[in-house]
Amino acid sequence: MSFSRLAVKWINSFVSLVVAIVLLILGSYSAYSLWDNQQVYEEARDVQLKMKELKPEVVSEDEPPSFADLRAVNHDVHGWVTLDGTKIDYPVLQGENNLTYINTDVYGNFALAGSIYMDCRNSADFSDVYNLLFGHHMANSRMFGDLDLYKDEAFFRKNVTGTLLTEGAVYDLRVAALLLVPASEEGVFDITRYETAEDVISFVRENAVFLNDFMPEPGGEGQFLVFTTCSSEFTDARTVLVTTMIRHR
Repeated sequence: MSFSRLAVKWINSFVSLVVAIVLLILGSYSAYSLWDNQQVYEEARDVQLKMKELKPEVVSEDEPPSFADLRAVNHDVHGWVTLDGTKIDYPVLQGENNLTYINTDVYGNFALAGSIYMDCRNSADFSDVYNLLFGHHMANSRMFGDLDLYKDEAFFRKNVTGTLLTEGAVYDLRVAALLLVPASEEGVFDITRYETAEDVISFVRENAVFLNDFMPEPGGEGQFLVFTTCSSEFTDARTVLVTTMIRHR
């Protein structure tokens, strides 16, 4: 065998070896990524299951739910939110800023799934006209992933109830509107612009993809609990679910 043929054979063998190593590395990385992603979802599920054991109970009409057990875990827990027909059933936290719980769970541990949390500018007792909640968009119905369900109009029309528990009150929630907006939309994310229910109603009616007849009467009083998460319709899209708050305890 000539030297040139031997060289070509050696080069081909070397290239094949390099390709095999690269494919092995890529395969290992893909497997690790899948495992790591699964761990994120498993951690989110485990935290939710543990928290649901501490979910406040409504004992009577005259007695507000107790948050003592949850506050013992984390004093930043101020509520518990549930949307019927979904797996959204979580404690609501509020940090010093809106990054505090973006990648931190209710135990204070680093977690990519983060927590469900209220805008730091809102009153901790949910007494504002406009109360804004954040949660990561995750598959497998984790965190605020199930907000996607409301993009189906039939689901949006059928599943219209939920509950907000706080230390001082119980609120029935009514799904009023679904919006798709950019992350820069001040009408959603600048909570300081809303002083009256009428201001919120005007913005929601002008921007809703779907709208239910649960808005307060024009000129009347009302409160809103607004859910937001990432979406994929366009760059920096956000899914926004607007619910009205009806205090009954």
